[in-house]
Amino acid sequence: MSILVNKHSKILVQGFTGTEGSFHASQMIEYGSQVVGGVTPGKGGSRHLDRDVFNTVAEGVNKTGADVSIIFVPPAFAADAIMEAADAGIELIVCITEGIPVQDMVKAKNFISGKPVRLIGPNCPGVITAEECKVGIMPGFVFKKGNIGVVSKSGTLTYEAADQAIKAGLGISTAVGIGGDPIIGTTTKEALELFMNDPETAGVIMIGEIGGGMEAEAARWYKKNGNKPVVGFIAGQTAPPGRRMGHAGAIVGGADDTAAAKMKIMSECGIHVANSPADIGTLMAKLIK
Repeated sequence: MSILVNKHSKILVQGFTGTEGSFHASQMIEYGSQVVGGVTPGKGGSRHLDRDVFNTVAEGVNKTGADVSIIFVPPAFAADAIMEAADAGIELIVCITEGIPVQDMVKAKNFISGKPVRLIGPNCPGVITAEECKVGIMPGFVFKKGNIGVVSKSGTLTYEAADQAIKAGLGISTAVGIGGDPIIGTTTKEALELFMNDPETAGVIMIGEIGGGMEAEAARWYKKNGNKPVVGFIAGQTAPPGRRMGHAGAIVGGADDTAAAKMKIMSECGIHVANSPADIGTLMAKLIK
């Protein structure tokens, strides 16, 4: 069944004719995703990658019935692109853009609050349902179909976790890269809850990092509501306190923000914690088989 996207998802690409949009849209099409068109203001009425280009998301939705959008728009305009997609009735927005000003994201998140829309990202690799639909920038060949869900703050660790699971004889239902910015749409807990409710996901790999409280929130929710095994990993175990490492959200602001503290909370809540990414697949295989 998967979560969020499947072979029936109809995808619009915002920033379709730009370099990044063009490259990744072509990769998505090659993977088999149903890319039904794209949006580039001022280029409406033209064709790109053998698909229609629209001036607005609303026009694209009306003409194609798109229910998903993926955003490859420069940081200064990306928050507006999120709000435009939400206003046009898109159900799932995946924002790849990195470096969106925090104040812009505050405005965008407030705007979509209460609307029937889910945002993934920004600053994320996207979502992939293995061998069905890729809405993002991840290397599709890594993901083989199976029953393990992945939720991760890190793009590269999303691919690594999937690869480790597959080498252990497992496969992936859906992998969700939620993004590493301070303000994002879908949290670790929300993604974990979707997987717990998905009958075709038998276990979940949950990858977090230093900074913020999302992993602790997810772990405490899991302790009360979890019904499937979860393997957890926290990146940044050697990071010095007070220094940002990689992602804008990866800064230790309090005692519970460190890798050690998060790993302890996760373990106490029934999550099986891997000390190294290399252990993720074998640990999950032991829990599933």
